Amino acid sequence: MTEATVVSNEGLVDTDSPTPEEFEAEARSFLDANATPRSEETFVWGEGSDNVSLFPERTPEQQEADVAAARSWAQTVFDAGFGWIAGPASYGGRGLPREFQRIYDTVASGYATPSQSIYGIGLGMVAPTILAHGTEEVKQAYLRSMHRGDTVGCQLFSEPSSGSDLASLQTRAVRDGDEWIITGQKVWTSGAQVSDIGEIICRTDPDLPKHRGLTGFIVDMHAPGVEVRPLRQMTGGSSFNEVFFTEVRVPDSHRLGDVNGGWTVALTTLMNERAAIGGGGGGVGLPTSMRLVEVARAMGRSQDPLVRQQLATIIINDRVARYTNLRAMAKIAAGQLPGPEMSLAKLSLTANMVRTYELASSVLGPALVADGGAWGTYAWSEFLLGVPGMRIAGGSDEVMRNIIGERVLGLPKEPTPTQSVGQGS
Repeated sequence: MTEATVVSNEGLVDTDSPTPEEFEAEARSFLDANATPRSEETFVWGEGSDNVSLFPERTPEQQEADVAAARSWAQTVFDAGFGWIAGPASYGGRGLPREFQRIYDTVASGYATPSQSIYGIGLGMVAPTILAHGTEEVKQAYLRSMHRGDTVGCQLFSEPSSGSDLASLQTRAVRDGDEWIITGQKVWTSGAQVSDIGEIICRTDPDLPKHRGLTGFIVDMHAPGVEVRPLRQMTGGSSFNEVFFTEVRVPDSHRLGDVNGGWTVALTTLMNERAAIGGGGGGVGLPTSMRLVEVARAMGRSQDPLVRQQLATIIINDRVARYTNLRAMAKIAAGQLPGPEMSLAKLSLTANMVRTYELASSVLGPALVADGGAWGTYAWSEFLLGVPGMRIAGGSDEVMRNIIGERVLGLPKEPTPTQSVGQGS
């Protein structure tokens, strides 16, 4: 390996790191030995699966198999030095600049590998929060294991009576010596059924203003008193859960940030959540433009000027959103915190989802809601029924508009009855 001066994540000059060219060759060699090159896929109407659902609809057996495959691949990647390329070496990362992660992702996109979607929330939202606010014990305990795929994480924020208004949550954490006792309920928790740990925000001082009496913790999802119940969605699947905590004990060492400083912890997670969802890292995205074109063609509507205009609007907005995401990612790569751009990215994604199902509705008509057995028609009903969930996840569309209006456009804050900090912002 030739000597190359590279500045690591920790700001130190490392003269023993690979050059980008050497790293790319190393990544390609690893993938050639462990994965199959992805064959060029050409979409043909009527062939293959016509599934366009936003959320996976798996049987317990399928879920178990998918988790096992994802874990095996994650461990293989990590052990080869590609699991946390830009992470600090002290916590299991390789300590290389973020540019190297982009190089690996570009190379890996050309290979067929098991889906890593079960790790999306843990690595995209929980791990960055642990790195920013966790104790040394928690960082050492979980960061490496999460990036290696040994530990799956989930986010425990929303409650039945406090969705986007996170600051109104009521799950309590009461201190008992060196431990905290957590009692309450969370809801809409993605992946709770396969998670090992969860990031939870609790109320620790009911006498303080609502957004100032919160504290964050990392909780063991297998601890006594934790109960996960799947929620049946209108799509027919159970991608979300409600989670009950009955006097669950959590050591104080697993606290995130300061006591009653949970609002700052929550904001760190929310910004990373919106970055993951808006950038496509949340495991969801839009159907390909080619699939939309073929739907219109199959239904004899491809020459309809209104349909063509709808298609063009979707494609244009998708392209603009990608450029906006690239700007936001460049900001993060430069060491800056994700900002309101992430709210814009998330809102752009869901707005285009609405445009997509409006197009599908106008083109398919009754075939969207009545299963006549035709390929590529009724399957779109799962997409349509999944969009409302995406318009809530990571902060509702209304909350995103408030953030953009107030923080990007500089408009006056929307008045609230309690005059507290706004919803989920």
